[in-house]
Amino acid sequence: MMMCNYSTIPVLGFAATSGTGKTTLLTQVLPLLNAAGLRVGLIKHSHHDFDIDHAGKDSFRLRQAGATPVVLVSKYRRAIIEEFYHQTEPELASQLALFSPNQVDLILVEGFRSEAFAKIELHRPSLKQARLYPHDQHIIAIASDSVIDVPANLPLLNLNQPADIAAFILHTFLKL
Repeated sequence: MMMCNYSTIPVLGFAATSGTGKTTLLTQVLPLLNAAGLRVGLIKHSHHDFDIDHAGKDSFRLRQAGATPVVLVSKYRRAIIEEFYHQTEPELASQLALFSPNQVDLILVEGFRSEAFAKIELHRPSLKQARLYPHDQHIIAIASDSVIDVPANLPLLNLNQPADIAAFILHTFLKL
């Protein structure tokens, strides 16, 4: 199992260009990992401005008045809304610090593809995008919807078989 330098929790990324299907694949793999007994956390990096709070809601009004972070909590879930005043791209390490080994067994990451941690590259030749491997030495497998040439030591997974990708995570990455 490869551990990220910033965390005692195993960290595995899904890296690809936009439109390749990272989120779709993750929504298929996550229930399989949960069914295997894993508690899985996820970090999704966005290059867009987003707001999970909405005008008129108390938490929005409190944030607009200057509170940061705002923690919205119920017996069902918690959301932390924090403003970043220095608008630079976040670093993965600071996001990983939010997770506790008491809460999760694995952290999956969508994005942060330029950072140094283990990743599965998703590649669809029909999109005519350059591959991230071999330029990223942290890629431990490639998932593709077509048979493509990969080095013998790099597993080629079927992008359309989420159960195979979950098995790779469980047995090869986590060695369970």
